[in-house]
Amino acid sequence: MIAQMMVQPSSWVESGIQISKVRDLYLFKFTPELQSRLDHLTNKKKVDMLTSEEEAELTGILELDRIFTLLNAKVIAES
Repeated sequence: MIAQMMVQPSSWVESGIQISKVRDLYLFKFTPELQSRLDHLTNKKKVDMLTSEEEAELTGILELDRIFTLLNAKVIAES
């Protein structure tokens, strides 16, 4: 396994996360600002223009996205 630098996903807990009600379930999702940042970084990665700092930020956001996907799947499965 290759070590990779990453901004800690917990750094977005206060400002980048919201809980939304979807069909009587409460699910985690990104705020519009964090979603926009993810989209921006993803687009820059596609054209190979990320700085190392941006790569670390993108890695952290994607890890948070994976965590939310798992948590939301668990909430849905147990409903």
